[in-house]
Amino acid sequence: MSIEKYYLINQYLMYMYGFYDRNGKVCTLVTQFDRVFIVDRSPLEILDDSLRCIGFNLKGAMDTSKIIMGNNMMCPVMINHIHNICVFPDKSHKNEDAIWFNPYHILRTQSLKRKTHIEFRNRKVLIIDSKLFSFNHKLKSAEQLSKITIENANNPVCFIIEPPNKIRKRKSKIK
Repeated sequence: MSIEKYYLINQYLMYMYGFYDRNGKVCTLVTQFDRVFIVDRSPLEILDDSLRCIGFNLKGAMDTSKIIMGNNMMCPVMINHIHNICVFPDKSHKNEDAIWFNPYHILRTQSLKRKTHIEFRNRKVLIIDSKLFSFNHKLKSAEQLSKITIENANNPVCFIIEPPNKIRKRKSKIK
């Protein structure tokens, strides 16, 4: 398995998650459609690097997601609206071992003894320790964010803000 210094999220990403190497540093295992490799950066650093390449940052993307989807703790993040790449975590993004999924590659989900059995488009399978209802809710939220973002990119909403009226000071009469 190869080790990369940097990685930018692309449309081939299926999922990625963080783990600690033997020196206690957080690294990321990235699974793409056709290959698996390790990146010498944390998942949040990879997300931020990928967003910075198109002129955004992770904090701004998370804030925007919360505005669009409601103030949700585990909101999905739109990585690239041009390539329609959206990812969502299976648990809080603050957990280093959170798995970040790309909903585009998820073919089907099933319940398996209080766990979720995920089948991807390339027929690979992943079983995670999450209830099916919870996982499917996060999956649908990511799909909704992607749909809303793409629709708004094609039909932008414009607001006209008028300048404030000048307040004229009246001279008061002093008696």
